[in-house]
Amino acid sequence: MTRLKLADLADEKPVKVTVELSSRLHRELLSYGLAINGGDTKDAPTPERLIPPMIERFIATDRSFARLRRSGQAG
Repeated sequence: MTRLKLADLADEKPVKVTVELSSRLHRELLSYGLAINGGDTKDAPTPERLIPPMIERFIATDRSFARLRRSGQAG
């Protein structure tokens, strides 16, 4: 099985946010959800479930942001 960067979709209390996606990005997110689910459409994560952990992963692996955070310059 392919090792994807996104693995754990933790359940947390959500905060509602409205985001507009291009149709191309939406299709890519649907495909990614299928890949995470081994190609099975049943119970594949939706784009709404994928976006928050993807953003969290992006922020967690952004070295420049981590340096700014450590220096106290990033809120």
